[in-house]
Amino acid sequence: MIPTVLPEPDLFTTGSGEPVLRWGIVGPGWIAGEFATAIRSHTAQRLVAVASRSLDRATAFATEHGIETALGSVDELLARPDVDVVYIATPQSDHASTALAAIAAGKHVLVEKPFTVTAAEARQVADAARAAGVLAMEGMWSRYLPQASVLRTLLADGALGEVRSVLADHGQAIPFGPDHRLFRPELGGGALLDLGIYAVQFASTVLGAPTRVTARGAMTESGVDASGSLVLEYADQAQALLHTTIAARTPTTASIAGTAGTIDFAGPFYNPATFTISAAAHGSPVQHWEDPTPLRGFAALAWEATALARFVGEGRTESPLHTLDETISILETIDTARAQIAAG
Repeated sequence: MIPTVLPEPDLFTTGSGEPVLRWGIVGPGWIAGEFATAIRSHTAQRLVAVASRSLDRATAFATEHGIETALGSVDELLARPDVDVVYIATPQSDHASTALAAIAAGKHVLVEKPFTVTAAEARQVADAARAAGVLAMEGMWSRYLPQASVLRTLLADGALGEVRSVLADHGQAIPFGPDHRLFRPELGGGALLDLGIYAVQFASTVLGAPTRVTARGAMTESGVDASGSLVLEYADQAQALLHTTIAARTPTTASIAGTAGTIDFAGPFYNPATFTISAAAHGSPVQHWEDPTPLRGFAALAWEATALARFVGEGRTESPLHTLDETISILETIDTARAQIAAG
């Protein structure tokens, strides 16, 4: 039953008892810059070092973001005792090897999505983190946004009844270029791993792991998936219909329909977003939810950084909101879909 008053989000507010961790960044690219700005502006966490294969690049990044130490190799960063956690923002083809090296050095890791290129690689990283007793977490920022907390509460309370349908899409118009990482198979390019993963994780939030995956799509001339339409089936007859593409900009909206009600997320649904909720009966009043916090755009990356610190303070080795087993499951779905699309 749809509540008359929507639940308040459980926020990862900085300064609420989480430890102040010392962060090192590997891979000083665009998303790392957004992450660094969010950490400095909206958390109590400390950025102490950045590493790149190019010392000049690391130095420029450190200067821009007020980081004390710039290093010309990952090994130098991992050897430093003043680094507690490593944020990995390299091309996804390097995620597994960099995460394994950081874990072997006793560091916690936050790995930018996708966690790894395949589920098999993700299992290796998960096993290593569990054995070492350090926290490993995918940088799936959507899971830590205020709207995600409200959604979890609504689903746990059965507000929508039995969920029967999930719809989600994410498409961006990316001009083809043979040197662009999204068009290079050896860098883990393609629509599904970079954009479609948001839709797959959204379906996983609501329905868990599918019992069957059916995917159709198109390939680029360079050999990566340009687009994909996925049907995910579940034991209780629910379905998720997902779409992704790097060939066109799409609405990037999402919805969940249950026997008692429907939630519709405005686009882009994976960012801080608004949603509406209404009962299943035709003509039912619509309630609107808006994020009550000031963090918009990539400033909201701060939520996942504070969440990781809280989990470390609680002695956890994985996120309870996006477990390593679920991370692996999502990549299993993507593995299957990519293989089907490639096979035609």
